[in-house]
Amino acid sequence: MKYGMNLLLWTSGVTQEHFPLLQSLKEWGFDGVELPMFDLDVSHYASIGAELKKTGLESTAVTVCSPEHNPISPDAAIRTAALTRLKLAIDCCAAAGSTHLCGPIHSALGEFSGTGRTADEWNRAKDILSQAGDYAKEQGVTLVVEYLNRFECYFLNSAADAGLFCRELGHSHVKTMYDTFHANIEEKSITQAVKACADQLVHVHISENDRSTPGDGGVNWDESFRALKNANYDGWLTIEAFGLALPELAAATRVWRRMFPSEEYLAKNGLQFMKSSWEGRS
Repeated sequence: MKYGMNLLLWTSGVTQEHFPLLQSLKEWGFDGVELPMFDLDVSHYASIGAELKKTGLESTAVTVCSPEHNPISPDAAIRTAALTRLKLAIDCCAAAGSTHLCGPIHSALGEFSGTGRTADEWNRAKDILSQAGDYAKEQGVTLVVEYLNRFECYFLNSAADAGLFCRELGHSHVKTMYDTFHANIEEKSITQAVKACADQLVHVHISENDRSTPGDGGVNWDESFRALKNANYDGWLTIEAFGLALPELAAATRVWRRMFPSEEYLAKNGLQFMKSSWEGRS
């Protein structure tokens, strides 16, 4: 098991000013970090990767798709742009040494059609992600499809759907992940949700129901960790939390009030909670 921290708690773009933070996260006991990948510059991420190696931290990465880069768009030009951007994000991962590119890379974040997904959209996503998966395999990166709650997307809203999508795609480098925040909203049974995607599961976001310190809120953690253990999960457990440090990100994630004493408190206590919850189970 590896324990990670998503850096979106502090920044939407890692720079040299965050290098001391990387050292702190290493000292606090994290095995790695999750890098936000929104502004895509390969040389920049190569420098981040060099610092991570120096610090002794591994990394995964997270990105999203905009309406201009939507893999399920009916416009072929937009789908082509989506594939081009995914390939660039994969290049950035390779430069940084990030093994996984996670996120809702199946469709545009926050864009709604007014109905549920269609068969055409399903097939478009499979086509784009199959091609992106081929490229990711060449670069040694795994694409990790994330399902979101109904308020953030409409294409994939459950673990069962995410598992089915990746199963149908059948690509060695396109898998799925489980996020406790989204599951807390969408799933009737945590146990059944994890079972439904277990054969495609390569990454987990540990995220409280209010996006604050894991263990301090209302997520059914007992069932969550038990289900992951029973599924023989052995990948990353990565904290994903959001605060008020970045006004633009706070607005995007609908965080309007402070829900934890400090970012350091959240990281340290969240890590301790993950370790005790996981390592205390047989």
